[in-house]
Amino acid sequence: MNGIGASRHLTQDAPPEELPDTAHDAPRDTGTAVLPALASALAHELVRRAEEEQRLMRQAQRNRTPGLRRRILDCRKDNAEALKAIVRRHAWPTADLVGAQASTAALMILLHAPELDFQLSCRDLIAQATADGRCPALHHAYIADHCAVELGQPQYYGTRIDPATFRPYPTRCPDTLDERRRDVGLAPLEEQMRMLRHGA
Repeated sequence: MNGIGASRHLTQDAPPEELPDTAHDAPRDTGTAVLPALASALAHELVRRAEEEQRLMRQAQRNRTPGLRRRILDCRKDNAEALKAIVRRHAWPTADLVGAQASTAALMILLHAPELDFQLSCRDLIAQATADGRCPALHHAYIADHCAVELGQPQYYGTRIDPATFRPYPTRCPDTLDERRRDVGLAPLEEQMRMLRHGA
């Protein structure tokens, strides 16, 4: 489900159930402080990696080849491993730790990571960071929807689109969907769908 083109999120910058036993790879929310120089280095690495994948994706839009597809998949795998190492040592890279741009880059890497168990683990870290005011609610919306779709469950905010229908995957309680979207800073679904169709 995490392959290239498997599904789309509703932004170009691509947002708890019981978790499986992932003790070996489970991130730890250590709560330890990070020196400014280290935080800056982590931020640079996250942004660099996310930008490299975006560069490869732009190339793929112009010229889809098996070799380029493999490079993208390898890039995503390497990025995920680097993010795992960061999360193990420093917990989720929140905006207050690495800055807003790098925290968003970390989310993009996470959304394209090939291992659902890792995404599920980080989803709960992001949920806690959001509750603590250290992470935008929008970040949690994207990863919550992503994990729900990967688990075959209805999504919460309608941020993932089925490429076969160009409509969002099923959502929970559709009558109150736009209220939930507003709460996390998203436009009404139909408004954002119009924008996406015009930009597609």
